[in-house]
Amino acid sequence: MQMLFSVASFLLFLIFVALYSYRKTKGISEAGVDGFFLAGRGLSGYFIAGSLLLSNLSAEQLVGLNGNAYRFDISGMAWESTAAVATIIMALFFLPRFLRRGLTTLPQFLETRFDQTTRRMVSIMLLVGYAVMANPCSLYLGALTMNEIFDFQSFFHLPAWSAIGLLALAMGAIGGLYATLGGLKAVAISDTISGVILLIAALLIPVLGLFALGDGAFISGATRLLNHPAQLNAIGSETASVPFSTVFTGMLCANMFYWCTNQMIIQRTLGASSLAESQKGVLLAGSIKLLVPLVMVLPGLIAFNLFGPVFSNADYAYPALVKALLPWWLTGMFTAAIFGTVISHFNSIINASATLFVIDLYGPLTGCQDEAKLVRVGKIASLAFSLVSIVLAPLLLHTPNGIFDLMRRFTGFYNIPIITLVLAGFLTRNVPARAAKTVLIFHIVVYAIYTFSGVQKFIPLHYIHVMGLLFVIELAILLLMGYLWPARWEEPEAAPARIPMEKWRYAIPASVIMMAVLISIFMTLSPLGLAAETGIPDSFVWWLTAVWAGALLLMRLLTRNKKTGVECARDHAKS
Repeated sequence: MQMLFSVASFLLFLIFVALYSYRKTKGISEAGVDGFFLAGRGLSGYFIAGSLLLSNLSAEQLVGLNGNAYRFDISGMAWESTAAVATIIMALFFLPRFLRRGLTTLPQFLETRFDQTTRRMVSIMLLVGYAVMANPCSLYLGALTMNEIFDFQSFFHLPAWSAIGLLALAMGAIGGLYATLGGLKAVAISDTISGVILLIAALLIPVLGLFALGDGAFISGATRLLNHPAQLNAIGSETASVPFSTVFTGMLCANMFYWCTNQMIIQRTLGASSLAESQKGVLLAGSIKLLVPLVMVLPGLIAFNLFGPVFSNADYAYPALVKALLPWWLTGMFTAAIFGTVISHFNSIINASATLFVIDLYGPLTGCQDEAKLVRVGKIASLAFSLVSIVLAPLLLHTPNGIFDLMRRFTGFYNIPIITLVLAGFLTRNVPARAAKTVLIFHIVVYAIYTFSGVQKFIPLHYIHVMGLLFVIELAILLLMGYLWPARWEEPEAAPARIPMEKWRYAIPASVIMMAVLISIFMTLSPLGLAAETGIPDSFVWWLTAVWAGALLLMRLLTRNKKTGVECARDHAKS
């Protein structure tokens, strides 16, 4: 009876999301390229935030980061928490430049700034990364979670790879249909609904976990964790899974790529109804990302303290914790939320892949300008990319160090050179196209040698530091070639922006507050706070006070005498 209720609630939630998304996106295919790929450039800030969060808050993060915390430590939270910094950079620096140009894909800018070959090379790199790693990983971890909660493998007496494969097929098929039939708007709507449910459910797991740790007493469970302060230290040493020093090197570059230039992410912001709505959505998403320690590493610690080191594959820790803690009457809803994150992440990448393929490769190579045909080709491409991901997902079953580590290492093949080229494109005028192509080839070769040749044994650097080092080297190559063979690039006169370009009036205050919260979180989860061996130091309160006093002063300085565009226009009219 309990299983029947869980399955029924699971299916009802999925049907509700599907019907609501269909109703809101009916006829979207007839709206042309902008309608299908960019939701008609009409997304509000809340839909952008919801879609960004659920595209990012996938099974990869929930299962992978908690598995990392279970196996190693909580230093991996730096990947997600510091994403807030990248969202601030995106909102204040990149968004005005993207939206003013009316871009549909990031590589379009690279063609304008460098040349067509650079655009195609970057598009192909992104497509390979999406199809070979990002989407298969999302399907695999979602299937793993579903299998663990519903005992799918035991119920049907299947081997593990068969169970993972069948569940990946189901999720891939549904996710592919969303992206194929409804385009970006269907993705954004389904993301937002599922995202609210997932956030509530994900926050519930650590609460129930602390009750379980304390044998029914929440305070006792929290005290049990506090009695092991070393486990609460997010300031990773050089031997930790994620050394804290990497925050200031390759991690910053990787997060800037992900939040500022990754087509899967920026496509939502490019579909905004205005610059203000886009900034609002990005900063709201970044603010919610600050809750990461609660949902993405704390459950991993709880699982370690509840179960002990019993899982040879750390990716099983979070699904097992969910199964042990969640009341039976919430199982269906939580599983539906997890299912929603998987298909959301999946269809987000499929939609981005189809956009890159059609806008950057198929359209320019064939000269096709028939929007109806381009949308049809986009749908066919969506199905093809879906099938590739479904086939590859079960092959990830035996990753030795967990899927999160594998994902981060693989994205190192393309994240650093892309963010380097985009920054150089915006900030310089003399870097030539040959420099861009040189850097792309240089990075792939060097990173491949570092990753696969065994040279890591002779270079005592964490791979995240290597990313930061490559960023500096590649930027130096671009500037040197710009000095030796300077280009005479002038930005072409842009057409008027398609959407209102007034900035969100609270962008600066929100950014300063986000930075203060981020610093406060790391101070709390450090030897200055909860991770101190002899109790919380008396200086902790003074450090926090200094952080927030500095934040208030900075906010005052940055917003003093600032007026919005509307206020300036009003004052001008009065004069």
